[in-house]
Amino acid sequence: MHEASYYLRQDNKKVKCLLCPHYCQISPESTGICRTRKNIDGKLLALNYGKTVTVSLDPIEKKPLYHYYPGKDILSIGANYCNLRCDYCQNYSISQMESKTIELSPASLLQLCLKHNVSHVAYTYTEPLIWFEYILEAARLLHENNISSVLVTNGYINREPFAELLPYIAAINFDLKGMSDEFYQRVCGGTLQPVLETIKSAAGKCHLEITNLLIPGENDSEKMLNDLVSFIAETDPNIPLHFSRYFPQYKRHTTPTSPKTLENAYNLAKEKLNYVYLGNILSESHSNTYCPGCHTLLIERKSYNVINHNLQKNRCSNCSTVIYGIF
Repeated sequence: MHEASYYLRQDNKKVKCLLCPHYCQISPESTGICRTRKNIDGKLLALNYGKTVTVSLDPIEKKPLYHYYPGKDILSIGANYCNLRCDYCQNYSISQMESKTIELSPASLLQLCLKHNVSHVAYTYTEPLIWFEYILEAARLLHENNISSVLVTNGYINREPFAELLPYIAAINFDLKGMSDEFYQRVCGGTLQPVLETIKSAAGKCHLEITNLLIPGENDSEKMLNDLVSFIAETDPNIPLHFSRYFPQYKRHTTPTSPKTLENAYNLAKEKLNYVYLGNILSESHSNTYCPGCHTLLIERKSYNVINHNLQKNRCSNCSTVIYGIF
């Protein structure tokens, strides 16, 4: 087992975890909310170091990342568990329940990338930031070998550890669950402000995209959507926003998000943002990338596959507008 970073020793061999805003007070032989950091005789250990629930080669669009090397493959791995408790979790069998894992050291991860000639690794599926010690070491090693690291994350981490990790991260898709602290506390088991601060701190330092899963009657009101779009526009209107369709999972049995709700959200967001997409729904026109200047079709997608690429490096082939992203 690997000693965890960011904790304080306290009286009676208790420890206080400083990795995320939960600030768990952990007694001996107990774990924090994420169930991956355990107090053993007054020392906090990362039980999940080097353990992944899966290894998969995915299209990078599946993360979703539409403006970061579109059309490329990415090696995806994920830790068991999460530090939030979303009652609608779409991956609850591995984020909320104990799952079988396999050992994958940073060195083994590098060798796997070299073997399959892969230049990008995604830490995804559950919550990568509870895998902090492993990702920090792995991302450093991959960076030294010109392989990029990508986070697909809820952003629920404290400022200091995130600042240590960020220099080794090339791209992030933040799952911004809703623009209401009440919603975060009641539905997700967390708070909103730390997530917004994490997104702000990453802006301009790596490639960013944001996903918002729309849940009927919860985070799809006009006010919530306006607040979400305004926050992203104030941060950077070029940040791509992916609205994703909810389906009943885990503890929530609400009917799936209606196509009309997704369409309305898309139209609202396009008033302030340059790149908006719809996911988990068959709508190819809403998964294409268009130039924000002249509206030329630049990247045509079918499912998760790029079938037409009409860019000149990072510029529109028609009007030369610079397109946000890395192509």
